[in-house]
Amino acid sequence: MGARGTSRYVVGIDLGTTNSVLGFVDTDEGEAAPVRLLAVPQLVAPATIEERAALPSFLYLGAEGEHAAGALDLPFAPAPGRTWAVGEYAREHGWKVPMRLVSSAKSWLGHAGVDRTAALLPVPLLGPSAPPSFGGGPSAGGEAVDVPRVSPVEASARYLGHLRDVWDHAIAKGRPEHALARQEVLLTVPASFDAVARELTARAAKEAGLDVTLLEEPQAAFYSWLAHHGDRSGDPWRKRLRVGDLVLVCDVGGGTTDFSLIAVTEEQGTLSLARLAVGDHILLGGDNMDLALAASLQRKLAEDGTSLDGWQMRSLTHACRAAKEVLLREEAAGEPPASHPVTVLGRGRSVVGGAIKTELTREELARILVDGFFPACGPDERPRERRRMGLQELGLPFAADPAITRHLAKFLAGHLEGAERPTAVLFNGGVMKARLLRKRVVETLDAWSDDPEADLQVLAGTDFDLAVAHGAAYYGLVRRGRGVRIKGGTARSYYVGVESAVPAVPGMEPPLKAICVAPAGMEEGTETDVVAEGAEEFGLVVGEKAEFRFLSSTVRKGDRVGAVVEDGVGTGSGGEIEETAPLEAKLAPKGDEKPGQLVPVRLRARVTEVGTLEVECVARDGESWKLEFDVRGHER
Repeated sequence: MGARGTSRYVVGIDLGTTNSVLGFVDTDEGEAAPVRLLAVPQLVAPATIEERAALPSFLYLGAEGEHAAGALDLPFAPAPGRTWAVGEYAREHGWKVPMRLVSSAKSWLGHAGVDRTAALLPVPLLGPSAPPSFGGGPSAGGEAVDVPRVSPVEASARYLGHLRDVWDHAIAKGRPEHALARQEVLLTVPASFDAVARELTARAAKEAGLDVTLLEEPQAAFYSWLAHHGDRSGDPWRKRLRVGDLVLVCDVGGGTTDFSLIAVTEEQGTLSLARLAVGDHILLGGDNMDLALAASLQRKLAEDGTSLDGWQMRSLTHACRAAKEVLLREEAAGEPPASHPVTVLGRGRSVVGGAIKTELTREELARILVDGFFPACGPDERPRERRRMGLQELGLPFAADPAITRHLAKFLAGHLEGAERPTAVLFNGGVMKARLLRKRVVETLDAWSDDPEADLQVLAGTDFDLAVAHGAAYYGLVRRGRGVRIKGGTARSYYVGVESAVPAVPGMEPPLKAICVAPAGMEEGTETDVVAEGAEEFGLVVGEKAEFRFLSSTVRKGDRVGAVVEDGVGTGSGGEIEETAPLEAKLAPKGDEKPGQLVPVRLRARVTEVGTLEVECVARDGESWKLEFDVRGHER
């Protein structure tokens, strides 16, 4: 396993929702060693391997006989008879046969409403999903097919395993000491990931043979900016920022939106950085924009008398993504064309002859993306809710409101007081490559400021797609004493639920009290004894199945270890403390305790070096039970 602080290479991996990237530093190159990105060979077509800067985070689970023998083999990772693929070919082929395509595995890792260790991906689709000509697809009538399934942990492990194999082939070259498993690896996670999601991410890495340290993605993006503006650069960060500045990291990727605030403070006369707040993991991003563009073109085609079926709509969405990327790329270059062609294949025998053609105009693109996803709004506006139907397809908890600016208003209102506003913004994520979208965010933040003379500073100089992996590798150097460290610790406050001792009342459950075991900001590698207000010990049920409740909060910053909270506790309460994941377990007696006996215990909490949380119940005789956070998220 990796040797933290002593390996030759320091490696940063961005395990992204839509793309995964690997950056690294060869410390043998000395103090000025640069961060490099590893090109990733992958299947782009059957039996065709090419290098790409990133590995698309998609897994295609093919059917037996769907591909010719050896068509999905990788020369750097031999596996005769392989029927699955990850990367570009998995994504491009998978949109044709979506019932076999695993996507957004990272978002599923963060979904507390399902069993994240169960083989639930790909999620079954209702109705016909592909034309009958594609191998492994359903018939035109949508009859069921037998699709293998994997857990979000296993899917993530396969992406990491591919990166491991590429590294060992390209860098290690048969030298065991240079294998990725022997290096210091920093793996990024959304800042909003709770303890369960972090633990499961670490488990996915372990399944891929990697020992990792977790780092929040917005911090990694900011570390990338710091690396580009070091003291040796012509534009050092200490001249760009001053004490009192608040930096908003606005990260909008293919499937998710994340916000973080980093404060510039002073410590012993020098500038210091501290992560002040993180937002929720919002399932809203470029994929939503592709769907909106496709819906607009569908209406245009319908007006001309052309209707599309479900499979053709997926094809149209795929084509809109490609057109959007071309238009935005050329818009950023300063020479945007007026439109870009969009083609959808026909159905039946005359596929080519029956192709449907339209175009996506620059005006449509700007209107749909800017006004639809970044509408002008006031600082007091909030994301709109919609009435939920009683029956829904199993799926991710996507955001109900597509307006990213309203989500931003809610985030800032929850973490800043009065007239406080960010003084600088750092953009990240593929969506924010679009200049017109960055412009709208800046205009919105400026409009929310009470000081018309205060100009929001835009921190530039990083690659929107690659900054997280680049910054993670740079953070590895920071851990070795090279560069400034962002103080942060845990992004949330964590609590355990304790049932109140009250007389039984018909129709009333005993009140749940939340005991703070790890306050927001608790640093990695630290532990603490939990002494609650009014109770040093608790009764631990052993010898029979019992439920343990875990909770967390991103807004309660003032709670200290042992704080007892009774109001606004629990999922669905609308309170400040929400359920994270319950654990149903039978703790084995370690002495002569009888089944169901209450053992007096003290609580001890530890934030590991990896960045995960452990809670230990310690009896008077020193025996202890550890409450694991890698638990099933929906069983009660």
